[in-house]
Amino acid sequence: MITFPNAKINIGLHITEKRSDGFHNLESCFYPVGWSDVLEVIPANEFSFSSSGIDIPGDPAKNLCVKAYELLKNDFDLPPLAMHLLKIIPIGAGMGGGSSDAAFTLTLLNQFYRLELSTEALENYARRLGSDCAFFIQNKPVYCYEKGDRFADISLSLKGKYILLVYPNLHISTAEAYAGVKPQVPTVNLLEALQRPMPEWRHCIQNDFEKGLFQKYPVLPEIKALLYGKGAVYAAMTGSGSTIYGIFEKAADLENIFTQYTVWQGELM
Repeated sequence: MITFPNAKINIGLHITEKRSDGFHNLESCFYPVGWSDVLEVIPANEFSFSSSGIDIPGDPAKNLCVKAYELLKNDFDLPPLAMHLLKIIPIGAGMGGGSSDAAFTLTLLNQFYRLELSTEALENYARRLGSDCAFFIQNKPVYCYEKGDRFADISLSLKGKYILLVYPNLHISTAEAYAGVKPQVPTVNLLEALQRPMPEWRHCIQNDFEKGLFQKYPVLPEIKALLYGKGAVYAAMTGSGSTIYGIFEKAADLENIFTQYTVWQGELM
């Protein structure tokens, strides 16, 4: 069985306060995009995990896909299988690739073993794996809050618009990103701002991580400015960086402008 864990972007991202558990409360709009990894599982005599494509740092036994399998195995005594991940979404790029892999693993195993877990149950498992993993269970535009793992429905559709994602081959860790941001109460109501016409977003919807990271890495504001210069209706950094995206009314063939970077473009869902 095969599935395609996709990435997401943040439209607006406010870091609102530091929590007593060491995490941060935030608010954002998560929106799925089509840049995807490939995950396959097949029956096997013993469990194995392998990967290809982009090199994944760290111990493979601690990969989030493996942890997702182990979560369900502990509760349902799952038989062994062989799991392979083709890693395509850049790592440390603010697009939730690892979280998506984990969530899609849960969904895939739910189907593969006919566990009949509800959406709510899958989301609760996903929350144990990472703050934004649960988003990828339903994989639809949402307003998120608390640690980024609680969701409210939002009437936002960008279907038919096009997105260009530019990853400048720059890995930014979550710790590095948070070191440059000070939690504060937002001055703009994000839910209200998202209902405004998109050309107004550039003046009222921001990612709080941009201020510190843009000063540290000048390439980031350069890419954002170039996207606006090429006709983007809205452009921003996603997550804790370093990917910059631009949303366009129609397809824009701009890959040749960013030949030194990793680029993906496509129609929004």
